[in-house]
Amino acid sequence: MIKAYSEQISDLPKLDRLLSVINDFLGQTCDFYFELSLVSARRIHQINLETRGVDSVTDVLSFPMLDGVKGKIVKYSDYPFDFDPDRRAIFLGSVVLCMGRVKSQAKTYGHSEERETYYLITHALLHLFGYDHIEESDRAEMRKAEEKIMNEMGIVR
Repeated sequence: MIKAYSEQISDLPKLDRLLSVINDFLGQTCDFYFELSLVSARRIHQINLETRGVDSVTDVLSFPMLDGVKGKIVKYSDYPFDFDPDRRAIFLGSVVLCMGRVKSQAKTYGHSEERETYYLITHALLHLFGYDHIEESDRAEMRKAEEKIMNEMGIVR
């Protein structure tokens, strides 16, 4: 199972369900955790500039910790240095979500803030599991996975 650690977890009532759906989609059997921060436009701009050298506000940032996990069923023995014995789980990485961009993009795309929030978390978690969208074929694969997960959640456009 995938678990999120965040001070703002109460703001996301469907997060546990989403993480379960993503875990099932990926077929993972280990326990994982990630850090989730909900931040302002100013803060994500600063993080984007400091970590990527990109001087702009973005919607979500993912900072994966594991290499070589895409399409693989992860075993604890594969990542012994990423296993946290206190949490009894493997650390996936961190996700930073800009709530201001969630609101503006939901309006732009004509769907709910709920959909935009959970879509961006899905997108970020797929990055933590090795998905990318640089090449067109990878982008199509990632979009298909995102839509399947969102449909399973019942959060459609």
